[in-house]
Amino acid sequence: MTDAVDRHWAELLSPRRRNLLAAAAGVLATPVMAQSPWGYETYKQATPRPDSLRPGEQILPAKPRSYTDIESYHAHIYFDEDNYQKAALIRKWVAERFKVELGDWNLEPRGPHVTPSFYFGFTNDLLHVIVPWLQLNSLGLTILIHPNTEDPRADHLYYALWVNRSQPVNGYGIRKPGAGEPRVERIFPNTRPSVAIEKAA
Repeated sequence: MTDAVDRHWAELLSPRRRNLLAAAAGVLATPVMAQSPWGYETYKQATPRPDSLRPGEQILPAKPRSYTDIESYHAHIYFDEDNYQKAALIRKWVAERFKVELGDWNLEPRGPHVTPSFYFGFTNDLLHVIVPWLQLNSLGLTILIHPNTEDPRADHLYYALWVNRSQPVNGYGIRKPGAGEPRVERIFPNTRPSVAIEKAA
């Protein structure tokens, strides 16, 4: 009996048996790893520079631009399903009070604008009235006001004014006008104001 027990323990504790048991335990403890379609050590990749959208542009201009490069303005009023009624009220008020080019409703993101919006365009002579009017009558909505020059990408990204919170603008696809296209988008007023702008009592 003692010989059988000793032989049993000797087999269990033999180097080969211990190695086999250790290997089996290691296999079971190691999780099965699937291979990423991106490979391994992707953090070592160099950071590529995207192609320039504005080839040939200087890093710093040689002189400031003239404000007379601005030919008109756009105001973009952003809204969503929770506050569209505020947007409708602002749209009504604007059409009643200002001679502007009032655009259609955009119920989905359009162009560089990443949320629903509507816009109205106006001439330079209305800037000093419309900007403070929108500041006081935004109803908390985000409004982008930008000039119209021959560089629409810069107009939306670099020359913009914001009423309330700013939000992302997708300028990646904005291009300068091509051959045969107008240098600057023109404004064609399509409203007939019928209400005088409110003044202090």
